[in-house]
Amino acid sequence: MATKREEREFERERKKSQKERMARMKKDGLDKYFTPDQIRYNRNRRIIGAVWPFFRALILFGLGFVIMYPLMFMLSTAFRPNEQMNDPSIVWLPKSFTWDNIQQTATVMKFNFWDPAHPFQNTVLNTILLNVVSSVLQVITCSITGYGFARFKFKGRNLLFAIVLLMIIVPPQITTIPLYLQFAYFKLFGIIPLYKDGEPLSIINSGLTMYLPALFANGIKAGLFIYIFRQFFRGLPKELEDAAYLDGCGPFETYVKIMIPNAKTSFLTVFLFSIVWYWNDFYVSSSFFTENNTVALMLKNLDATLQQQLFDGQTVSVRQIIVWLESGCLLAITPLLVMYTFLQKYFVEGVERSGLTGM
Repeated sequence: MATKREEREFERERKKSQKERMARMKKDGLDKYFTPDQIRYNRNRRIIGAVWPFFRALILFGLGFVIMYPLMFMLSTAFRPNEQMNDPSIVWLPKSFTWDNIQQTATVMKFNFWDPAHPFQNTVLNTILLNVVSSVLQVITCSITGYGFARFKFKGRNLLFAIVLLMIIVPPQITTIPLYLQFAYFKLFGIIPLYKDGEPLSIINSGLTMYLPALFANGIKAGLFIYIFRQFFRGLPKELEDAAYLDGCGPFETYVKIMIPNAKTSFLTVFLFSIVWYWNDFYVSSSFFTENNTVALMLKNLDATLQQQLFDGQTVSVRQIIVWLESGCLLAITPLLVMYTFLQKYFVEGVERSGLTGM
């Protein structure tokens, strides 16, 4: 086996010999060695090889600017005093920075971490509680469902999987009214009516409106998660399960002891996706919650809330309150950015592995 030093020397000699050969060919005339089509092809390759890096850098710079511009504008505005918004001499960097915008917006959005007497009135804690419980339930149920579609053959499997694909295609607005009626007049399994104090039981404004769909693999984007798990489990070798069956494991024990350890990256990917979608959801939340505060609902109503609490109900333009609006956006995305910063490696790895095994 050649050492690294010998390999470097061999590569240096090879490049040197190649350069000498090309110089000799140019001196003697390329017509002796190549046809006109080959000469034209090599010339085009050299031109493309010289131009493409600049073109690629231009595309990446443009895409990067388009993606980063909202975040840069948000950071520039959130820490800027309101009176400097009308200063034409300020473009990106304000003349002075202030935390007042963040503090006032946090108070309006009920980001009051320092109020232990009313923990469930805290927007962040309430959103985290809804997100984590719903996401954990959804990951468990969707993974079991995806494993069933990937490994077991039963009657109606294709029809049921077509329904799963419809869950991806059909927008949630179509199912909102039936779900609202189901939750407002709650029936066990949709058949047995339940009552509380002589009135039909209603779970509107309750976390159950999020937990129950997630428990039955029907939460936000559940169809996509089932599809991801199905594709991943289909890519795992069948011999793993056969070996587990020979050792006396049943289907569920095989899933727990064999499949879950091999699918850790997919579990993390789906969990992060679920957290992000539950965190940013305001349509489903606004449909079932009228008294429950979440980050997305607070951000959606931030304009009206600011006018009521900071301006005593006076109508003001967006330009006048934009520093508080951008502060609210910054507060809303900060937990997700922190989470992605620490879990980026595993997230990217999970996406890559899920995509490869689905081929």
